[in-house]
Amino acid sequence: MTAEIDPFQLYGTRETEVPPQRLAAGRLAVDFKDGNLRAITYDGTEVLRAVSYLVRDRDWGTYAPRISDLKIDQGQDGFSIGYLAHCTGPDDTDLEIRVHISAEAGGAVVFEAEAMSKTGFETNRCGFCILHPIVGVAGTPVSVEHVDGRREGTRFPDLIEPWQPFKDMRAITHTVMPDVTAECRMEGDTFEMEDQRNWSDASYKTYVRPLALPWPYRIPAGQSVSQRIVLSFQDKRQTLSAPASVLCEGRAVTITEGSKRGTMPSMGLVITPEEAEATLEARDTLAKIGPQELLFHFDPNAGHDATVFGAFGAIAKLQAGTSTFEVALPCKQSPHAEAQEIAAWMNAAGFKPDAIVISPSVDRQSTPPGSQWPECPPLEEVYAAARSAFPDVRLGGGMLSYFTELNRKRVPSGPLDFISHCTNPIVHAADDLSVMQTLEALPFITRSVRAIYGDKPYRIGPSTIPMRQNPYGSRTMDNAAGGRIPMANSDPRHNGRFAEAFALGYAAAVLDAGLECLTLSALTGPFGVIAGKDEPSPAGRKRPIFNTVARLAGLAGSHWRECVSSDPTAVLSFVAEPADGASQMLLVNITATAQQVELGSFRLAEKRESGSVTLQPFAVCSIALKD
Repeated sequence: MTAEIDPFQLYGTRETEVPPQRLAAGRLAVDFKDGNLRAITYDGTEVLRAVSYLVRDRDWGTYAPRISDLKIDQGQDGFSIGYLAHCTGPDDTDLEIRVHISAEAGGAVVFEAEAMSKTGFETNRCGFCILHPIVGVAGTPVSVEHVDGRREGTRFPDLIEPWQPFKDMRAITHTVMPDVTAECRMEGDTFEMEDQRNWSDASYKTYVRPLALPWPYRIPAGQSVSQRIVLSFQDKRQTLSAPASVLCEGRAVTITEGSKRGTMPSMGLVITPEEAEATLEARDTLAKIGPQELLFHFDPNAGHDATVFGAFGAIAKLQAGTSTFEVALPCKQSPHAEAQEIAAWMNAAGFKPDAIVISPSVDRQSTPPGSQWPECPPLEEVYAAARSAFPDVRLGGGMLSYFTELNRKRVPSGPLDFISHCTNPIVHAADDLSVMQTLEALPFITRSVRAIYGDKPYRIGPSTIPMRQNPYGSRTMDNAAGGRIPMANSDPRHNGRFAEAFALGYAAAVLDAGLECLTLSALTGPFGVIAGKDEPSPAGRKRPIFNTVARLAGLAGSHWRECVSSDPTAVLSFVAEPADGASQMLLVNITATAQQVELGSFRLAEKRESGSVTLQPFAVCSIALKD
C-alpha cells in the first residue's frame, strides 16, 4: 500500500490488515494468514483459493480464534508451520485446535488439525473448508472420489448450482495447466461441495460435515476431532522451466477494446422508514445525485406501519425519476387482506409508486439442503393479491435477500414484470481480498439469472458491503468496534475509497447483464452515500461512494463499450458514451497497491506524454476519449 495515503481514507478505519507471509516449496507457493492458507499456486497458477480451518457459531458467524505458540520454518526445500488456536463460545465454553502444516519441494502440502474441548462446544461447523477458484475452472472437467471409493468423472458447474454439486467426497482432482493436475484429499470426516457463487463468493467450497446432518451440534467434552488435508500434484510436462513460485509483480495492466456493447442501467437508492427523515433533510444531496429510481423498503415485521407513507410520498416528489415500493409481506393473514390494507394506507397518504416488488417475509430465510421449507402461501397467490391491490403499477418479484434464495426457490416469472435480487460480499469472509474477489462471481450470477428467466427485465440491489439482513441466522452482526467481520450490519470500508472502488467495479462486472436498474446504496445512514446523525462521521458528510453513485446516475441510459483488462483482479474498465458529451473511459483499481495501466490503442482526447496512467490504491479514474 502506498505509504502517503492515510489508511482511513482507503478503509474508513486506521486498522489495516496484517499482510500474509509468503512461503514456498519448489514450484508451490502459499500465503499464510490468520492460521490458514490462501492463494495456493503452482508455477504461478492458482490451484486453490484457500485451505482454512473454520469454526462457526449457531448463526453461522465465524470465530476469530486466538493463535498462540506460532512457529514458522521456511527452509530451502520446503516449510512447516505449527500453532495452537483457541475459541471461546457462549457461557465460557472453549475449543482448542492444534495445527501442523508442512510442504516439501516435489511433495505434497499437508494441513493437519486436532480439535479438543474441555467443556463441550456448540458449533454449526468445525473443520476444513477448501476453496477452488472459479475463473478458468468453472465448467472444466474434474474427478471426484467418494467416501465409498467410487470415482466420478464430471465437471465443475458452469451455471451456478443451487444445491451441492458433489457429496460424500474423499478427494477431488482437477487440471491446473496442461499436463499438471492437483489432487486435494480430505480425511477425518465426510466432505461435500457447495457452489459459493450463490453468495457471490468467487469459489467452489468443499467443507466438512454434510448439511443434511443436524446443526448446531455439540463437540463433547474431552473428545478429539482430527482432520487432515493433503494437496498433491502430478506434473507430466517434459520440459520444466525454473520454478515461478511467486507471481510477477509490478507488471503494467493493459486495457484493450472488447466487442460487447449495451446500455447503462438506471441507478437506484434504497429508502427505509428509519432513514426517511434524514433523507428529507438531505434533499439537496439527493438532487445532486439525480437517481433514476428510489426503492422504498417496507417490512411490517420490523415495526413499519401506516405512519411511514407520508414521508415516503414527500420523498418521491423530490426527484424526477420513478419509485418502487418493496414489501416484505408478513403473510400472517391472507396475502389479499394484507396487500389491501397496505394499499389503503398508501392511498390515504398519497404515496403512489410506479412499481411494487413483493415477497413473503419468510422467503428471506435461507433453507439449506436437508432443511424443511417454512410455511408460505403460494407465490401465485401473493402476486395475484398484489395485482388486485396495486392494479396500475408494474409488479416485480424474486427475492428481497440474495441470489442464493432466488436460485433455490425460483419464483414463477409469468405474473411478473421484472425480477430482482440482492448480493452481499461479506456472508462468508470479510477480509479485503475476499470482498473484492466477489466481483469475479457477479457475471456468473447474472448469466445464471438470464438462463432461468431469459430476457425478463432484471434489477439488482440494494447490494452493499454492510449486510442489511441475514437469511442464514437470527441477526446481522453488530460492529461497534468497526472491524472487518462477516455478516456485519455496518462496515468501516463503506466510509472509504474501498467502497467507491467496489461500487464501480460492481457496475462494470454486471454491465453485460442488461440490467434495468442497479442499486448500490442508500442516501443516508450505514448504507448511505452520506453519513447519518448517529455515526462517528459528521452528519451529511459525503462518503467516497457518493462519487461512484452520482457518476453512474449521470451515465444512466448511455451506451457502453466493453474494455478487456489483462488483469481483471487488479483493474476493471469500460467506456461510456453519454448522449450529450464526449465518450469517457472509466477505470478502477480494486487493489491496495498502485497499478500502472497501459491504454492500448484508445484515442485520448487530451495529449499525454504516454498512453498510460497510474492508478493509486482503490482509485477511480475517468479519461475523455475522441469520438
